[in-house]
Amino acid sequence: MMATRQPWAVVEIVGPDGTVLGTIVADGPGHPDLAAVDEMARVQLMAKRLGGRAVVKTASPFFLELLDLAGLAVEVEGQPEHGKNGCRIEERVDPGDPAP
Repeated sequence: MMATRQPWAVVEIVGPDGTVLGTIVADGPGHPDLAAVDEMARVQLMAKRLGGRAVVKTASPFFLELLDLAGLAVEVEGQPEHGKNGCRIEERVDPGDPAP
């Protein structure tokens, strides 16, 4: 008998113009593990290479907790980006900083 697959997260790849380029559903038997964190990191890297970003539309609290524990910052729809230990990540420009 096969284990029942549990939904962990739905992630959208959003292009630089805001267009949704694709949707990824992360799921598996039981709770997510570090392999799921690795896949999320790969999805983020792919999105950045396309000039866009990965946006978590929905996710289980356990998956978000695991991402936070691993130190992988994720963008959750409707929430500011969070990094390790739930710290908010905000970009700031100080006077004298070189222009991007």
